[in-house]
Amino acid sequence: MRDRKGLSPVIATVLLIAVVIVIGLIVFLWFRGITEEAITKFEGTNVKLVCDDVSLEASYSGGYVYVANTGNVPIYKLKAKITFEGSYSTEFLEIDWPETGLNQGGTYSSKITTPGEEMLLIPVLIGKTETNKEAYTCEERQGTYVSMI
Repeated sequence: MRDRKGLSPVIATVLLIAVVIVIGLIVFLWFRGITEEAITKFEGTNVKLVCDDVSLEASYSGGYVYVANTGNVPIYKLKAKITFEGSYSTEFLEIDWPETGLNQGGTYSSKITTPGEEMLLIPVLIGKTETNKEAYTCEERQGTYVSMI
């Protein structure tokens, strides 16, 4: 019986080390999952901050939407959220959209086939990551509302 007393502290030490390693691995993977690769624009400025600088003027008439980029940020694409009868549909304005995006002072018009009451135009910007270029859709609060009635 006396020969077995040394075995219990060894097992406890191994189990303690294993538990610490597992907890450390869980924390590492959790932190890795919550960090995202930053998309930057204009020499390192986070694209989320650049969205606040976007300025659009938009109007709707006769089934067409007219958009002018009055800010100094080029817009890669526009996402349209059209509200109708308590619901909405989302589409990108892509028909005849300029390949390089809507630059400063640029204008754009497109026929809208989805009837609605109100349209929210949400800018989509292009930015750089460490490896390539990536599109970033701004938040809805940074969009421009247009009445379709």
